[in-house]
Amino acid sequence: MSWNEPGGDNKDPWSGRGDQKGPPDLDEVVRSLQEKLGKFFGGGNGDNNQGSPSNFSFNTSLAGIGFIVGGAVFLWGLSGFYIVDEGNHGVETRFGQYIGTTQSGLNWHMPAPIEHVDIVNVKQQRFIEVGYRSAVGDQVASVPKEALMLTKDENYVDVRLAVQYQVKDAKQYLFNVVNPALTLKQVTESALRGVVGSSAMDFVLTQGRSEIVTLIKKEIQDVMDSYESGIQITSVNLQDAQPPEQVQNSFEDAIKAREDEQRLINEAEAYSNDVVPKARGAAARKIQEAEGYKEQVIAQAQGETSRFTQLLGEYTKAPDVTRKRLYIESMEAVLSESNKVLVDAKTGSNFYLPIDKLTQTPAVSASSSSSTNSGSTASVDQPQSQQQSVVIPEPTVERNATRSRDGRGR
Repeated sequence: MSWNEPGGDNKDPWSGRGDQKGPPDLDEVVRSLQEKLGKFFGGGNGDNNQGSPSNFSFNTSLAGIGFIVGGAVFLWGLSGFYIVDEGNHGVETRFGQYIGTTQSGLNWHMPAPIEHVDIVNVKQQRFIEVGYRSAVGDQVASVPKEALMLTKDENYVDVRLAVQYQVKDAKQYLFNVVNPALTLKQVTESALRGVVGSSAMDFVLTQGRSEIVTLIKKEIQDVMDSYESGIQITSVNLQDAQPPEQVQNSFEDAIKAREDEQRLINEAEAYSNDVVPKARGAAARKIQEAEGYKEQVIAQAQGETSRFTQLLGEYTKAPDVTRKRLYIESMEAVLSESNKVLVDAKTGSNFYLPIDKLTQTPAVSASSSSSTNSGSTASVDQPQSQQQSVVIPEPTVERNATRSRDGRGR
């Protein structure tokens, strides 16, 4: 009858646990274990091993245990092999003490719990965020506690900064700083507040961004190197710098006013650049004209002086002839283009009226056939193409002018 058939009382046919009412005997358990190991390693059947075990079975059991122990030791030794991927470094410690750094490839160390290996990626670009947190997609969550800071001119600005870094020394990164990422974030926030606090608001928001980034990067690297943290700062990016949201509208108005101011300045400079060169050109032209006029007047004066000097010499030689010649030349110059009628009033003469009509006809010399004064003549100054004759009265010459030679005159 099967043990699990009705009436079998559900007795276990292997260990008799159905009849066991108390805890098993320890000697019995050890004896049963030895019997099973003896059968496994060929030490005989179970009937021969009942009661106290034989010496052969005991030796066989020890050999089996040694084999198991040796296999476990072999597997334990194999567990010490590890592979370091490219771009990673392995930091080996023995009972927590640093013993060396391994490069990429296959390496071995004494397995745990004696030695331990920490793999550090020294090529990975890590980053921290100050003033904001990147969310899913393109959404960014602001952190006002980190972003708001005071400038030199006592204005608030909202600054968001991202720092990228990588591990340059795996040993320092693991052992010198408890939490390198948190330490770097605190150092970054401190450096950012220090640089922004020493700068004016306009400098931070406009032309000073690149200079601020350079100063922050240098200060962060100097502090982390003083900590021997094993961190290399690769880049610092100023994501955004703007006034707080509460004063954003007012600040935009101020920016527009500043842009209008700059636009008007540019327009004024453009107008100045257009007008000033023209004024300078006109001034230069006036100066050149004045210089030309000056040279002309000087040349004319010098010419007149030279001519007068020459006339003076001729006048000294022949005063009467020179005076008459000068008079004729002067009258010719004055009357050459005048429309005049000259009459010798001393002798008297007859002439036609109206006199202005005479200028419209060819030059005519009229004389009365019955007049006894045949020497009287009327002459009209005509254009040279129509001019027939011109009679110019002879000037009265002061005779006493020649007396200056003998010293009795003026």
